[in-house]
Amino acid sequence: MGDIHGRADLLEVLLGRIAAEAAQHPEDTERSLVFLGDYIDRGASSRGVVERLLSDPLPGFTPHFETVRLLGNHEEALLDFLDERSDGLDWLSYGGLETLLSYGVPLKGYPDTPQRAAELRGALSGAVPPAHLAFYRACTLHHTLGDYVFVHAGVRPGVSLEKQHPADLLWIRDEFLRARPALPGRVVVHGHTICDLPQDLGHRVNVDTGAFVSGRLTCLVLRGTRRQFMSTLDV
Repeated sequence: MGDIHGRADLLEVLLGRIAAEAAQHPEDTERSLVFLGDYIDRGASSRGVVERLLSDPLPGFTPHFETVRLLGNHEEALLDFLDERSDGLDWLSYGGLETLLSYGVPLKGYPDTPQRAAELRGALSGAVPPAHLAFYRACTLHHTLGDYVFVHAGVRPGVSLEKQHPADLLWIRDEFLRARPALPGRVVVHGHTICDLPQDLGHRVNVDTGAFVSGRLTCLVLRGTRRQFMSTLDV
């Protein structure tokens, strides 16, 4: 599933559609649900998204869905802010303010200095439940299923998966998007770079359809050799 960005409402809709699709295939012997990161920021309900994903998002199936939660660059930015690895000004400018509000942190004017951001850090540290902080810290950088590699942003072309730098997995764009392919013999499924509609280019699949502004939250359904997109705007 692509970047959710605080749209708990869309997450609920798409999970319902995934459940309905899975119910039509009781013959499945394995089920996985991979979230590609960027759960927070920009949309109004970052806290609600994380709360929903703390438990099994699709209970009641046998076999159950193995749930994989990958780290996005927005979660990394939040952790960098809380852990004092950054002053947070960049993060607050590209979506972090919405996350603060979702956790009930009051804003008194725009935090345009490190001193004002530091005040918000203290407030946010006290507002984020321990279970949510553990969720962020437990997110992983990549996941592999057969020939498919799942990452948030992409991979550095010419570098094996095992030697990829975390910054590339979370932030890369142009070098990865231009590569054909970036990981020979593998299909990279990613988000991070917004497209109007999901893209299947054979060697890579992009499922970030800008849900926070478009209302289209997208996932890729893999069954055997078949690839199918599903979104909240499907009729």
